[in-house]
Amino acid sequence: MNERDLTALLDSIESPRVLIVGDLILDRYVSGDVQRISPEAPIPILAARDSDERLGGAGNVAANLRAMDAEVEVLGVIGDDGLGATVLALFEGIGVHTDGCVRDGARPTTQKTRLVSGVQQILRVDWEEARAVQPEVAARLVDGIEERVAAAQAVVLSDYGKGALAPEVIDAVIRAARARSVPVLVDPKGTDYTRYRGASLVTPNKKEAEEALGRKLDSLDDLPEAGRDLIEIGGLDHAVITLGADGMALVSKDGAYSHVPTYARAVFDVTGAGDTVIAHLALAVAAGLELEAAVHLANQAAGIVVGRQGAAAVTREELRAAFGERLAGTGKVLARGEELAAQLAAWRAEGRRVAFTNGCFDILHAGHVDYLRFARSKGDVLIVGINDDASVRRIKGEGRPVNTVEDRMAVLAALEMVDAVVAFGEDTPKHIVEEVTPDALIKGEDWRDKGVVGREWVEKHGGAVHLAPLMPGRSTTSILDRARESAEK
Repeated sequence: MNERDLTALLDSIESPRVLIVGDLILDRYVSGDVQRISPEAPIPILAARDSDERLGGAGNVAANLRAMDAEVEVLGVIGDDGLGATVLALFEGIGVHTDGCVRDGARPTTQKTRLVSGVQQILRVDWEEARAVQPEVAARLVDGIEERVAAAQAVVLSDYGKGALAPEVIDAVIRAARARSVPVLVDPKGTDYTRYRGASLVTPNKKEAEEALGRKLDSLDDLPEAGRDLIEIGGLDHAVITLGADGMALVSKDGAYSHVPTYARAVFDVTGAGDTVIAHLALAVAAGLELEAAVHLANQAAGIVVGRQGAAAVTREELRAAFGERLAGTGKVLARGEELAAQLAAWRAEGRRVAFTNGCFDILHAGHVDYLRFARSKGDVLIVGINDDASVRRIKGEGRPVNTVEDRMAVLAALEMVDAVVAFGEDTPKHIVEEVTPDALIKGEDWRDKGVVGREWVEKHGGAVHLAPLMPGRSTTSILDRARESAEK
């Protein structure tokens, strides 16, 4: 499937309702810097600066679905404690239905605390009681399950092995779903996949599949048989095996097999990647898409989320931008407004510093290339703002531009140092600078005494202005003058 097809499929998805049943976890990230070793023991001392609480486990699946505008209901177990109240508040903040969540005073709310120095996770502390819930808690959890399943277009079982998915809970959910032909997708835990018998599909990673099968999967050639064996063990319709850097494999009960290569540009943190995969599979299946298309969409989403720190979610706009990047020639050309904002949000979520410059770029020459290379060196990504035809005409006079804005943008987008191109129609770049709010604003050194438009805004927001050296004797005007002189001879 190509990116245009996938974008069209993405746009066809509205807001299906997904029911999630599984283990609820509170993820806490404590970040800071390590600059010395403790005198008490040979361990690093983390000078903590920030603390961030997020939904983990089944909650992260819900967060991923809500980021894609799905309607979501969650069934799970929390402790009768302050952490449980925090989990419910986080759900409320993103609009997840939690009426079916059960408070269990006999167990604490599961919490995972990660200590992070810079970008490196140095320690994880888990507070949990990983045991099956008591029968009376399980009964409360599935009370009214037939009505909840009937209201959903897909069900997710998010199994983190913390005890919410006791056998009677899994059985009740799958029976209710089968009776109404609602697909059940399972993110599995452990080695016994018979407990998920009757579900629609499972999504183990390669290591989990190896453990469930009791054998190594040494190459992609081993995956079709592995998938078929998982399907037979679990009485399933499909198996989706996630393969990290090798992408994802889809195996169906009828023997069909397909492999989708990874879309990840860089792997920063795999935390929560499995949650993203099953959330996007559930979204697409609930919307009625074919499973192979669902795998492509989920694979793309996972490729984005592993480039971020901790459990994270992906929006529709970010997926559209990612598909656009891979469309030949046009992926870097962005429209102002929602499309530009989505790409900026995606880059900033990945921790990238944004550099911005602007100009007419009517006839590209060596001076432009040198200038753009300098501009790119001031950030991790470079956005080029380009005057549209009308504004060039007002600035440069009749007869300009020589090339249309579409042609000028296409040429700039083909340069390896340019990450995005966006057109603007104002005579100055003031508004586009404020729209981007770059970390670095670059202009030529000939603007030293003219005053760089946008300087105050950028510096006010913590950015910096850089003046690029110019190659002598290189300009569009001089090229046009030489062309006229040659034509007159």
